Amino acid sequence: MPEKSSELVQGTLEMLVLKTLALMPMHGYGIALRIEQISDGAFKVNPGSLLPALSRMERAGQVKGEWRETENNRRAKYYALTEKGRKALKSETAAWGRQVAAINRILEA
Repeated sequence: MPEKSSELVQGTLEMLVLKTLALMPMHGYGIALRIEQISDGAFKVNPGSLLPALSRMERAGQVKGEWRETENNRRAKYYALTEKGRKALKSETAAWGRQVAAINRILEA
């Protein structure tokens, strides 16, 4: 397990949110918790970053929000991936792969 959490690389939050929502619709807290769990605690998503990102993604048509009751009988906005979001996830994942490969080539030179 990593010693401390770190900041997400700029531009990756939306890609990670899209990937998380590809699994199932979730509310904001669930998204943040899932990213933290999958990263073994390496990434902690700040609500001050997550909520504006979800709003941008909703305006862009990548996610659709719907108010529902949570498992604790509270109201929360659940987000689901749209077809446009699936295409964006595929595109962003491919771009990320190219960037990581290029960085690896530089580090191994």
